[in-house]
Amino acid sequence: MLELLPSGAAHVVAMRVSGRVDANDLQRAIDTIESAKKANPRVSLYAEIDDIRWMTFTAFLRDLGYGLTQIGDMGRYYRAATVSDKHWIRHLVKLENHVFRSMEMRTFRVRDKRAALEWVSQPPPDRDGHEGAMA
Repeated sequence: MLELLPSGAAHVVAMRVSGRVDANDLQRAIDTIESAKKANPRVSLYAEIDDIRWMTFTAFLRDLGYGLTQIGDMGRYYRAATVSDKHWIRHLVKLENHVFRSMEMRTFRVRDKRAALEWVSQPPPDRDGHEGAMA
């Protein structure tokens, strides 16, 4: 299941992932991300990953396909905060942080989810590099 969460910031798409994720769950997240991209020059992502068991094959293909379409658009993403106490998630985010250098990624423990949301909610710099400004 993928549940969209209130983030408190227009440029942040927040979600909680647990259990089984299907293609409809994933499409709802993609649609929300695309809406945020239309309304904001740069977006950030917040994900609480709870007890995810599996992703359907259709959801996996949709996730992979969407990810590939975003490669040329990575400059639109500012930060990604992943909240999880699972060690494999922490390692995966560390690897992704090396691959997707245009977006800053961090993992936070579940007890630090408030700090994660505060960090990811900071406004991206404007086009001139001024911190905390939305262009």
